[in-house]
Amino acid sequence: MRIGIDVGGTNTDAVLLSGDNQLLASVKTPTTPDVTDGVAWAVTDLLAAAAASGVLRRIGDLTAVMIGTTHFTNAIVQRRGLTPTAVVRLALPATGALPPLSGWPWDLRKTIGTEHYLVHGGYEYDGTELAAMDPDEIKRVAADVAERGLRSVAISSVFAPVNSEMELRAAEILRAEVPGLQISCSHEFGRIGLLERENATVLNASLTDLAAQIADALTAALTGAGITAPLLLSQNDGTVMDLEYARRFPVATFASGPTNSMRGAAFLAGLGDCAVVDVGGTTADIGVVTGGFPREAGAVTELGFVRTNFRMPDLLSLGIGGGSLVRGSEFGPDSVGYELTERALVFGGTDLTLTDLAVAAGLIDLGSPELVVDLDQSQVAGVLAAVGERIGEAVDRMRTSSEPLPVVVVGGGSVLVPDVLPGLDDIRRPENYAVANAVGAAIAEVGGEVDRVARIGSGRRERVLEEVKQEAVERAEAAGARPDTVRVVEVEEVPLAYVPGGAVRVRVKAVGQLDVVRLGAADA
Repeated sequence: MRIGIDVGGTNTDAVLLSGDNQLLASVKTPTTPDVTDGVAWAVTDLLAAAAASGVLRRIGDLTAVMIGTTHFTNAIVQRRGLTPTAVVRLALPATGALPPLSGWPWDLRKTIGTEHYLVHGGYEYDGTELAAMDPDEIKRVAADVAERGLRSVAISSVFAPVNSEMELRAAEILRAEVPGLQISCSHEFGRIGLLERENATVLNASLTDLAAQIADALTAALTGAGITAPLLLSQNDGTVMDLEYARRFPVATFASGPTNSMRGAAFLAGLGDCAVVDVGGTTADIGVVTGGFPREAGAVTELGFVRTNFRMPDLLSLGIGGGSLVRGSEFGPDSVGYELTERALVFGGTDLTLTDLAVAAGLIDLGSPELVVDLDQSQVAGVLAAVGERIGEAVDRMRTSSEPLPVVVVGGGSVLVPDVLPGLDDIRRPENYAVANAVGAAIAEVGGEVDRVARIGSGRRERVLEEVKQEAVERAEAAGARPDTVRVVEVEEVPLAYVPGGAVRVRVKAVGQLDVVRLGAADA
């Protein structure tokens, strides 16, 4: 059996799934200001519910705990808990016109620091050397980093995903010169595009201290509940990673919540392709699932107003949720969030929210309905109709064809979505829709991805693709997937214009089921 937990802005949901993915128990608890406390409470409530119903007799029957957390997203958004980080770019004599951290918000630069170093090095698109790396130059950088007392460094290099040798050599020199230095290398993020890949690497490097603290805190929370099963964190591509990986790549958890919701929604509805509307307490997230996995965003995404090319689900978020404040005929985007049970009218509060309107309309029985019987019914009907119209328009914007597309509605606030949306007749609310996000965390698989530029000459295409696919499969197996379950789920080929030699960018993703036996042995 596995536990899946997802931390949202309003609620923290937890589910217990059997080995054949049957939902055995579920709980929904308010998210706390300290997210770790909320996780601990959710686990305690879930174990109590499972024990009371007799579905869990021994905690030792648990094989894994999967958590989708907002810890690291919150840290970037709120500019707190970040480690000052230096950036070393191996690129001279190229790229000098745009130094590292170009275009960053000033407050984030102030928090992380503005120290950056441009040194010689880098590669061409085919892996040949752009300029030789100078070890003495790296040593001078190390001396300055040590003098400034910096503990974290992000290393980037031109076309590092094609050839990572220089980044690895630079990291080796820096660690030898500055013992205990934490280093993030851009090739480990595996995407072409220097500036965006470098930005993602810097964000990751700034989160490594926090990652260690969160990993220890979550482990302690589970240990306090008597759970010794391995702990895994959700990634934003629908897969999971172990704690050791999470300590090195905390930025991989960004947007894991919406990803979990979309995968959980498709799973509960029994669909491989669908649109998903996840309505929580603060936002409504709309995305599209293809082949059971969320459609990824384009080449450039933003994390905390910083441009990156990190893998992210393609989402359209609206300020609509159960906690959204209502003023006349207007609603959102501000929300009472996790304070819903204190501030909403149906709970004795003084703020009019969309939850109050849903109760007044008879869509849900929650709190004390008698507290909202005097609401203007024309206002109630008008606002709820406007909510449906806005969500319907958003779903239509996310579609890429006119073909019929089922719309799966999930989340605690999904009662706000009408049974029919404009132009969309196939609306589905699967059983256990309120905890789809936690279900998505519990069913997550293990993945491996390869993104590189290859020369595909005459008669070589199939061989090159097969090599890249095999490497993606091997990465998934190394990450903890059962070899007999690994499959390739995505292959992307993009010819590179103006580059000689038939150069093509190839990206392959492979996923497989978690090998809980191997994971448990490693954890022991």
